Amino acid sequence: MATHVITGAGSGIGEAVARRLHARGDELVLLARNAGRAKELAARFPGARTLVGDLADPDKLSWAFSHQTLPDRIDSLMHIAGVIELGPVGELTPKAWRHHLNVNLVAPAELTRHFLPQLRVTSGQVIFVNSGSGLRARADWSAYAASKHGLRALADALREEEQQHGVRVTSVYPGRTASAMQAKVQQQEGKDYDAARWMSPDTVATTVLTALDLPRDAEINDLSVRPTPH
Repeated sequence: MATHVITGAGSGIGEAVARRLHARGDELVLLARNAGRAKELAARFPGARTLVGDLADPDKLSWAFSHQTLPDRIDSLMHIAGVIELGPVGELTPKAWRHHLNVNLVAPAELTRHFLPQLRVTSGQVIFVNSGSGLRARADWSAYAASKHGLRALADALREEEQQHGVRVTSVYPGRTASAMQAKVQQQEGKDYDAARWMSPDTVATTVLTALDLPRDAEINDLSVRPTPH
């Protein structure tokens, strides 16, 4: 029975991935930003363990984990949580930049640092759910895209570093997905949200699980998935 540490399990792609893994009987360790959120996740996924740590404040993750019991065994670490705030470069404040970078890049690096010892023992896997914005940037998406470009660099460097330990590293680049985040994006873009136009979180979860379950004689380094054009 595999054990997976997952961020972002409260909604969207992260929730879909956690639900699929929970249904097949895998062990889940779900990161929550506070105790209240941890209680909600524990109720939603009976039997799952929770860890509390705020991705928006990665400097305090080490302190938070020192007061909790980390899992002894980890087979995968899945970075799925993320934040987005659109805006032109001429208007984005340092606070907005730091928030994107902390949650989308620095926190994943810090979580990976903490769990690498366990992943090396199991020759496990790290999966970064990135974004199409990690491959190209568009107007008003600078802070988000910069954090996701950085996440791609983190994954690429980690892959080379951990090959000697048998740790696989995969970046998944989903296009627009029907989720609360997408609803927020559409609002910021001044558009009506229509979930039918976008991929479902379950579709992206299938992509993530394909990379996770790939036989060990191969690895998927980068995988892009886009909504079918309408």
